[in-house]
Amino acid sequence: MAEIHELSAVELRDALRSGELSARQATDHFLDRIEAHNRQLGAFITVTAEQAQKDAAAADRLHALRSRNGGALPPLHGIPVAFKDLTDVAGVVTTHGSAALERKPALADGALPVALKTAGVISLGKTQVPEFGLTAYSENRVAPPSRNPHALSRSSGGSSGGSAAAVAAGLLPFAPGSDGGGSVRIPAAACGLVGLKPGRGLVPAGESSGDPAQLVVAGPLARSAADAALLLDALMPGAAPHGASQSEDGPAAAGPAEAGYLELTAREPRRLRIGISLDSPWQSIFPVIPDPEALDALADGVARLEAAGHETSTAAIRYDNRYPDAFTTAWTAGIGSARIAPQREALLTPLTRTFRRRAQQRSAAKVNESVGFLRQFQRDTIAQYTPWDLILTPALAQTPRPVGWFTGATHGGGYWPVAEWAGDADDDYRKQCEYAPWSSMVNVCGLPAISVPVHWTGGAPGSGLPMGIQLIGPMGSEGLLLQVAAQLGF
Repeated sequence: MAEIHELSAVELRDALRSGELSARQATDHFLDRIEAHNRQLGAFITVTAEQAQKDAAAADRLHALRSRNGGALPPLHGIPVAFKDLTDVAGVVTTHGSAALERKPALADGALPVALKTAGVISLGKTQVPEFGLTAYSENRVAPPSRNPHALSRSSGGSSGGSAAAVAAGLLPFAPGSDGGGSVRIPAAACGLVGLKPGRGLVPAGESSGDPAQLVVAGPLARSAADAALLLDALMPGAAPHGASQSEDGPAAAGPAEAGYLELTAREPRRLRIGISLDSPWQSIFPVIPDPEALDALADGVARLEAAGHETSTAAIRYDNRYPDAFTTAWTAGIGSARIAPQREALLTPLTRTFRRRAQQRSAAKVNESVGFLRQFQRDTIAQYTPWDLILTPALAQTPRPVGWFTGATHGGGYWPVAEWAGDADDDYRKQCEYAPWSSMVNVCGLPAISVPVHWTGGAPGSGLPMGIQLIGPMGSEGLLLQVAAQLGF
């Protein structure tokens, strides 16, 4: 058998269920890899090794009992995962990536850990995030920055950056992330993974108490479409996959209703009409100029899709130029109401502190107005997408950025002390919007989308830096998106 971390998540599931591997063996193997690699990678903020080993031993006892007496095992029996440090895991401190919060262990599991622990996973700890999940890079003042396994000088993206780095480096077989403006797809693209943002309301998010526009949804980060589908199935047990029937927001996506996502992923999708777009709702205030590497990735994606039999054509999308202000208002509303002691406000990063102050100065009427506009934006944008089955964009406009690039911070071997974290919040935010200009509007529209790593700057898989494409589908097309990613060889 291959090394445990070289197995796909599906193969690892099968080995654990058959008894070829024990949960304790799998847990210890990944804990050993975390011990060996996390110091340079910065993927984990907290490692809960002792509790993980206890949980793995309990999983092995369950396996022995079911082997003797019969009965089904949980679908993800014994598979190690970790959770972003934005979501509560009982007994573990949730830092939210912020030095301004007191360190208190969570009293109970959040919605996402409840769902996945019920499915049988073993939690190994909490992964690195930006402060309150606000940025497209995973750097904060509480732990070393999360680095890209393909180039340690580069960022792994954000806000699910620690989880993406861990999966790409073989510290986890797959991981759940959450996506409120690109936070699954951005790090997936930066780290060469498949990252699926499901449609609004499909799976529990469990991380955002201040999300008036309902932007945040949980989704999988994985090395393949099949592994992503396995995790998505576990996030919604007993439910038929969306995309199995006609949706009011778009055409039927795939397959009969009784099939799970993993089963759907093994099937070929129908021939699709795919619209190619470089238009962005941010281009009214920020330049959206894709790097040559982003355009190369797009060209590779088009070639792969056409070789698979799909029809591509240019999609000219007109986005309302009021979008940037409305999105920023809704996106930052929650930070304004976060419970932070006045004497600890100075410990916030410049970006968080600036957007918190602005959020507190806005009226509730302004937030409601922005949310109302975003709902109209959703209707208008979806109407423009309807001539095509899927919309194709680059996943990112630039190659993965250097660590510290967004903030202008200097760094050494660890995290940045308060005095050294300098930078302009508006410049930071502009850089993020130019880096990932095709992400946030998908959250506003509530649509599913997937990032697929079709290109490497060195010319061959694993050489240079990964670059991806994004495919956006109508409501209920998660199964179709996974099918297409699998058809493209991922």
